[in-house]
Amino acid sequence: MSTEMTRLRVDARENRDRILAAAAELFAERGLDVGMRDIARRAGVGPATLYRRFPTRQALIDEAFSVELAACRGIVEDACADPDAWRGFSTAVRRLLVANVRNRGFVDALVSRTPSSRIARHRDELLGMLDGVARRARADGALRADYRIADLVLVLSAGRGLNASRRDLLPSAADRFADLAIEGLRAHN
Repeated sequence: MSTEMTRLRVDARENRDRILAAAAELFAERGLDVGMRDIARRAGVGPATLYRRFPTRQALIDEAFSVELAACRGIVEDACADPDAWRGFSTAVRRLLVANVRNRGFVDALVSRTPSSRIARHRDELLGMLDGVARRARADGALRADYRIADLVLVLSAGRGLNASRRDLLPSAADRFADLAIEGLRAHN
C-alpha cells in the first residue's frame, strides 16, 4: 500500500472522528435540532465530507450516541444484577436521570416517536429489562403496587425538563429530582 493511500485513510478516519465529536457536543448542548451544516462547520469539514461519512442524519445520530447507548446498558445491567431489586431499580432511576441531563440530544433520540431502529431496539430492550427488576421490587413489596413501566418513562421524560441557572448545576438538580421520583415510586405500607 502506498504512503499516499495510508495518509488518505488516516485523514478519512480523523475527519470521521471530528464529525462524531462535533455532533456529540452539539447534540448534547442543543438537542437534535442541530443542522448538519453546523456539525460540519464545528468539525472543520465540508458538508460533502460529512455526508460521505454519514449518508443520513439518522446514521450520524446512531453513531454519535453509541457511547451513551453502552452507558445506559451498563446502568440497566447493574440494576438487573443487584440481588436487592428495589436498590437496583432505584439506583438505575437515579443514574439514568443524572446521565440524561448531561446529554439533551441523547434523551431526545431515546424518547423520540420515530427513533432509529437501533435506538428503538435499545430503548425497548432496556425498558423490558427494567420492567423485570421492577416486577421483582413490586413482588418484594418495595415498589408501589400500581407501578407500570409507563411511570418510569414519565419520570425519565420529566427529567428532560430540568433546568438550572448553570449547566454544571444540572447533575445535582437531577439527583434531587431522582430523590423525589424514587420516593414517589416507593411502596408505602
